[in-house]
Amino acid sequence: MIEITIKESEEYIKLGQALKKAGLVDSGVDAKMVIVDGLVQVNGQVDTRRGKKLYDGDEVTFDGEIIKIKK
Repeated sequence: MIEITIKESEEYIKLGQALKKAGLVDSGVDAKMVIVDGLVQVNGQVDTRRGKKLYDGDEVTFDGEIIKIKK
């Protein structure tokens, strides 16, 4: 499991940014491609929105990895 911490000054992190920060994709373009292709799940559901806002407690699953969002 990979933990991503939201910056203190921010309320959320976007899905594409979380994938990049976790090191699971190399660029925003790569993030967009895997998200639009339906390869990413947020809290157990496929989500195709790159700008999906993730909050404390959300879990993202991609390529066998789980990303836990923390504040």
